[in-house]
Amino acid sequence: MNQQDVRVVGVRVEHHEEPFGIGEARPRLSWRTAAGPRDWTQSAYEIRVRDERDGQEIGRVRRETGESVLVPWPVESLRSRQRVGVSVRVWGQGGEGPSPWSEPLAVEAGLLGPQDWTARLVSPVWPRDDARPFLLRGSFRLRGPVAAARVYATAHGVYEAEINGARVGDHVLAPGWTHYPRRLRYQTYDVTGLLRSGENAAGVLLADGWFRGRIGFGGGRRAVYGDRLAGLVQIEVRYADGTTEVFGTDAGWRAAPGPIVASGIYEGEEYDARREPPGWSSPGFDDSGWSPVEILPGDPSRLVAPDGPPVRRTEVVAPVARSTSPGGGTILDFGQNLVGRLRIRVRGEAGRTITLRHAEVLEDGELAVRPLRGARATDVYTLRGDANGEEWEPRFTFHGFRYAEVVGWPGELAPDAVCAVVCHTDMPRTGWFACSEPLLNRLHENVVWSMRGNFLDIPTDCPQRDERLGWTGDLQVFAPTASFLHGSAGLVRSWLTGLALQQLPDGNVPVFIPAFQGVFPELRAAAWGDAAVIVPWVLYERYGDAGVLADQYDSMKAWVDGITAVSGGSGLWNTDRQLGDWLDPTAPPDRPLEARTDPHLVATAYYAHSAGLLSRAAAVLGRDDDRTRYAELAAYVRAAFQREYVTPAGRVAGDSQTAYALALRFGLLDTVEQREHAGRRLAELVADNGHRIGTGFVGTPLICDALCDAGEYDAAYRLLLERGCPSWLYPVTMGATTIWERWDSMLPDGTVNPGEMTSFNHYALGAVADWLHRVVAGLAPAAPGYRRMLVRPRPGGGLTHARAAHDTPYGRAEVSWTLTEGELSVAVTVPPNTTAHVDLPGDAEPIDVGSGEHHFRRIE
Repeated sequence: MNQQDVRVVGVRVEHHEEPFGIGEARPRLSWRTAAGPRDWTQSAYEIRVRDERDGQEIGRVRRETGESVLVPWPVESLRSRQRVGVSVRVWGQGGEGPSPWSEPLAVEAGLLGPQDWTARLVSPVWPRDDARPFLLRGSFRLRGPVAAARVYATAHGVYEAEINGARVGDHVLAPGWTHYPRRLRYQTYDVTGLLRSGENAAGVLLADGWFRGRIGFGGGRRAVYGDRLAGLVQIEVRYADGTTEVFGTDAGWRAAPGPIVASGIYEGEEYDARREPPGWSSPGFDDSGWSPVEILPGDPSRLVAPDGPPVRRTEVVAPVARSTSPGGGTILDFGQNLVGRLRIRVRGEAGRTITLRHAEVLEDGELAVRPLRGARATDVYTLRGDANGEEWEPRFTFHGFRYAEVVGWPGELAPDAVCAVVCHTDMPRTGWFACSEPLLNRLHENVVWSMRGNFLDIPTDCPQRDERLGWTGDLQVFAPTASFLHGSAGLVRSWLTGLALQQLPDGNVPVFIPAFQGVFPELRAAAWGDAAVIVPWVLYERYGDAGVLADQYDSMKAWVDGITAVSGGSGLWNTDRQLGDWLDPTAPPDRPLEARTDPHLVATAYYAHSAGLLSRAAAVLGRDDDRTRYAELAAYVRAAFQREYVTPAGRVAGDSQTAYALALRFGLLDTVEQREHAGRRLAELVADNGHRIGTGFVGTPLICDALCDAGEYDAAYRLLLERGCPSWLYPVTMGATTIWERWDSMLPDGTVNPGEMTSFNHYALGAVADWLHRVVAGLAPAAPGYRRMLVRPRPGGGLTHARAAHDTPYGRAEVSWTLTEGELSVAVTVPPNTTAHVDLPGDAEPIDVGSGEHHFRRIE
């Protein structure tokens, strides 16, 4: 096979799925190679950058290196609005090549500086107590044919924009949720096809969203970021003759209440179609009766382009069953607990009101709404009476639900009249798993659905009740699984930026990000705040992104240094109130803090772990002094942990599964004898508990790996495959289609757990999927970004086959195995420009292989 058979594909910048309106002036580049010969590795690359407007070459750079992931931008920095085409070609070992040039990737910069903004935030001149959603409208005249046009838009609140009566873009709940006082994302849209010479009009629908709406539990808070919604729209036009013109929100725009009567993230949306002003965002509309607007203060330096993809509608799900509740309501079952909203198609008389209520489960044939706590989760639509029928979907809310009750429907409800629209951040799927046990396959699918539903702009704990917050601990334990299943680096990097912005001066990290006061006490919580260190490290490990370590390094240091300050130099973190091993199965439903494991043991273990990771991050970044300093700190804390919590024989204080799992996984046991004793004791505790889950929030993600570290694979598989409650498979046997917050969110008799916290869509306990990928199927990174793979399947539990596939930064990697009459057959796909270390069960020595397809057989 010659070098012409090697193709460069998948060129991308940073972690953008769509490099349009990006915020980086010097974005890093990545690419993959395809159809190369076996064992192919890159020896050099060349990047060519051309101006997309005139086709002129801006520059090209050749480098003699095998690097192909997140390599430096090769030419001069991008300017605001600049659009370029990037092509790559590569050489193989021995100078083979070059390959053909890749298809050019179009990269367009957004507005990179505050000086680029001329539009202003505008809001209606209304009484401050008028909290209605509203419409904004402005008109502008174009003097000739348009060659290209862009809209740059954002809001205080959530918005949708229209031009000349047509929807702009397909984003949902833009601009999303950030710490708005310091970081407000704007969106870029190509509106070339929506404009015309002469009169044009632009409109914006605005609602509360996270900015002014209620957020948080226990009653929550309203208007956390301000009590006035506002819109900002900048329209930039390049005419066919090359001249440009800019229009935007200013004091000349107008405002009026719209058909959205009320809207809230938790409450739902009320819409009166009779109030729709026809043609309101089109030229020629009479807005003389609308209210004036005023310009609000706003610092343009806080306007930033997104790091990742937007929230979108990603799937439409039809109901699979319909029933009548004891109360007489029509209940639709969509067969899947999902996140989004309903879309209805209806014909009826003007003024008729249809009410849509949502819930994750049924209880006694009715919607189980108690778990929603203070979330009303109700949408209301009032018909305008269109003889041709009407279609409606809420715009500015979302719900977590499998079931929906429909009340007030005119006539017979047709089978196709209602569907569920799935909404989440539009991340590409990148990871897959399957095996011979159907219940495990359903468990894995439940993890996928829980991630989809909870990665809605930020990584939330749950999508349905009056919470939906970016809890740090949840992402800390789930980040490896998230990185495998979906291309989530952009979303997570954005969230980490917010974490660093809201980190307190003493290094403490709020328990949820974005953070706001008034619903939860400030805690320096181990396992939660440690997300500041662990999550960046996971992104480095899984995506090969050392840049995230550099960006978050000060935040990582501040967290560890803050613990050192409060520990008083003892090496023990025993001075703060802790959440500990939250939701230990033995804790009463209303007292989730009552765990069997000492919370300060948990805290000290995480202190050692984060200090060690910080030392490794410092080494990656070439900060040798810090590498030494934090390695010594980690050793000091480990020694303190040993003195306080471990006997010379290896018994760990509290004798709990979580205590042993932490000690084993975080390397807190010094001697071989201690580790062997701890491993045996952990397996005994698991067996004594009937191989049912005996760990809480902290211990559960570690337990299977800890058992395997001790050679107790059989115990790990029995724990995984147990069906009694509490276990991973118990919810599956109860019909779960997402991961539950509690092992027994639904009790065996079909009633809902009486605890106040009872979510049926919480991804954290789905962190076990990472173990399925790495150990059951045998696919893991052995070097950052999977530049080197570890193929190490460990069949067990009676499984006869398993498979995992992952789209790594270098291409598709896959491991599959079958076990037939004692013979293990393993197939491995290694992407070009990478290698794999293959370590199969048995006595054979591990081997290293290059890219391509490989097949192995072993007799068990």
